[in-house]
Amino acid sequence: MPRATTKPELLTAAQSQWDKLWALINSMPLEEQTAPFTFDVSADKEAHWSRDKNLRDVLVHLYEWHQLLLSWVEANQNGKNAPFLPVPYNWKTYGDMNAAFWEKHQATSYDDAQAVLRESHSNVLAVIETFTDEELFEKKHFPWTGTSSLGSYCVSVTVSHYEWAMKKIKRHIRER
Repeated sequence: MPRATTKPELLTAAQSQWDKLWALINSMPLEEQTAPFTFDVSADKEAHWSRDKNLRDVLVHLYEWHQLLLSWVEANQNGKNAPFLPVPYNWKTYGDMNAAFWEKHQATSYDDAQAVLRESHSNVLAVIETFTDEELFEKKHFPWTGTSSLGSYCVSVTVSHYEWAMKKIKRHIRER
């Protein structure tokens, strides 16, 4: 799927990947949805392979990245110059932030993870709807997006993250 360059493409891609994600999850028996991941992570270099222990961890990760986008847009739209990643994190240390998200949600139930993620997905789509194509995809349209576009952040927290989640879930299914 080519990367979205218009609001309708972004909304369609985000919803399409969302639907695929839930179709994949719903294809699994409940005991598989709540089972620990058992795949071998010894050869994997990315930290997320060993960080996320189950599907709940993946769902809350998606939720927290939605929250980053929503908070960032709201703050900057209200005149507060806020970075996408909250202090003290940056693009070199965002792995530590992801680990903090993981820690924060260890008491979150699988059902609650699903509920908050479903709500945050709807909220992200609603926020995307408020912007024009130019506001979403013109680089540097907003000073707070730096050299990038708002749309690229939206793609990252929706389409790209949903694809990441499906890759992980498919591995869980394959190796159970």
